[in-house]
Amino acid sequence: MKKPMTTVPFKGTPEQQAKLDAVIAANKDKPGALMPILQQAQDIYGYLPSEVQHYIAGALDIPFSEVYGVVTFYAQFLLNPKGEHPVAVCLGTACYVKGSGILMDKLETLLGIKNGGITEDLKFSLEATRCIGACGLAPVLTIGEDVYGRLEPNMLEGILAKYN
Repeated sequence: MKKPMTTVPFKGTPEQQAKLDAVIAANKDKPGALMPILQQAQDIYGYLPSEVQHYIAGALDIPFSEVYGVVTFYAQFLLNPKGEHPVAVCLGTACYVKGSGILMDKLETLLGIKNGGITEDLKFSLEATRCIGACGLAPVLTIGEDVYGRLEPNMLEGILAKYN
């Protein structure tokens, strides 16, 4: 599945830039430097916006397409920031059969964002996920560390209200 790019403006700080520069300097001349640099850059920024990817590509003197290819290939890398309350809907087999696709559609409507998006106020982000190991509670979603199971679409508004 293609990862959507964010529409949230990038707001890096000088402190974050200094940390990234230190990471690049420490790893630049090592074989396979791109992966650890990307991992640490994501730790610094919380995700990998295109501005950071371009910066890393320039610092390593490699094409942006190479950096972007790695970022979009590995599920561990995020192109979008997570909201204050990240919502993840399980679309694994057990949850999907029990209606999690309908839950995802309803959440997209309630939050006004698509899968992979973040609300304008940065309060909620929405993502599809695979099995979270709570198949007996299908369909399941998580908001941060909170798990909600045996859900029906009419329950979602009340659940979201707890986080406003």
